[in-house]
Amino acid sequence: MAKAPTIGIVSLGCPKALVDSERILTRLRSEGYQLSGSYEGADLVVVNTCGFLDSAKAESLEAIGEALNENGKVIVTGCLGKEEELIRGAHPNVLAVTGPHQYEAVVSAVHAHLPPQHDPKLDLVPESGLRLTPRHYAYLKISEGCNNRCSFCIIPSIRGDLVSRPANAVLKEAESLVKAGVKEILVISQDTSAYGVDVKYAESKWKDRMVRAKFYDLAKELGELGVWVRLHYVYPYPHVDEVIPLMAEGKILPYLDIPFQHASPRLLRAMRRPANQDRTLERIAQWRSICPDLTIRSSFIVGFPGETEEEFETLLDFIEEAGIDRAGCFKYENVEGAASREIDDQIEQDVIDERYERFMETQTALAYARGDALVGATQTVIIDGFDENTRAYEGRTKADAPEIDGIVRVFGTGLLQPGDILDVRISAAEGHELTAEAA
Repeated sequence: MAKAPTIGIVSLGCPKALVDSERILTRLRSEGYQLSGSYEGADLVVVNTCGFLDSAKAESLEAIGEALNENGKVIVTGCLGKEEELIRGAHPNVLAVTGPHQYEAVVSAVHAHLPPQHDPKLDLVPESGLRLTPRHYAYLKISEGCNNRCSFCIIPSIRGDLVSRPANAVLKEAESLVKAGVKEILVISQDTSAYGVDVKYAESKWKDRMVRAKFYDLAKELGELGVWVRLHYVYPYPHVDEVIPLMAEGKILPYLDIPFQHASPRLLRAMRRPANQDRTLERIAQWRSICPDLTIRSSFIVGFPGETEEEFETLLDFIEEAGIDRAGCFKYENVEGAASREIDDQIEQDVIDERYERFMETQTALAYARGDALVGATQTVIIDGFDENTRAYEGRTKADAPEIDGIVRVFGTGLLQPGDILDVRISAAEGHELTAEAA
């Protein structure tokens, strides 16, 4: 019997790209392809790229070069795939180049260069598909593209306008994930709270009822599945207020990932973002009055063209006043194709670097203060695995998303498995890294 063709994949960028990689692998696996975790074990490698920032483009080009050197047969897909000329200029030997979420084009390219040998009796794929995350958590992508036109962002030109999935399709996938053992669903898209705008919140039948393709309705339905549900990339539209009571009731996790980007009204207008900071602070205070356990994660940009020292100080004041629990910071990059590239008064790189360092110093100090405040408290954690070096289980609280937030090292328990959920008592803290004993 001939050896089944084997595929390797390198997935770069955000969780949305990771979901794209999972869909590609699920399709290929269903056709009889085997999967390899190494270059040498693969007959062909797919590199799923990121093209959001110039630094991400450079990383993607480097990854393509590494795959070519280590394997030799490479198909490129993902966001950087929109710039085929750039890719082929750097790496003329790639077999094919496709753009983001072009699953059929990727599969067709694989077929052309590595034909399948499918045996339907042997090549089985689980109902929930193949995933690149651990078994106990999964990303659930509810839409593609984005209708916003932020001046620093080129995502709409890469991934197109918003295209929402029907509510029943999203819920069917979520239910399949839960049946497969997933204990935490991470809801993602380019603009999660805009879900359904493009289809005018169209209804679809789910079991014995009709469900609208709308942010609140979807969150409510997901909250009935009995697992942790975490909301990412939530643009702060007014209707976001409606999901806070669901968090207070324990239906979904008290966690909002909101990319505020800045706090200066003038800069927010230049970024083409909502620009009413006072109202934002008021809304956050209202959210926390309804759900005191609410954790807010956000991302911010320093060094946007024209940012003054006073406006940067306003940003530092904002993350303290708003009580931003988890903050990521990006140095502004003058990305080709972004409208902000044409704005006068570009900031010198050494100023951007200095402001980044000050931002991180402020955020680190806040993280340590929050960690210290948790010592002695009881927290619910989900276990991700066991660390042989520390001889402790590693988990996360409801305030911590995988890969980007904090961890809890848990001692003094019996045998645990990834996905187990238990209460622990926090005994020590160092910023976002907590130590705990079983409660």
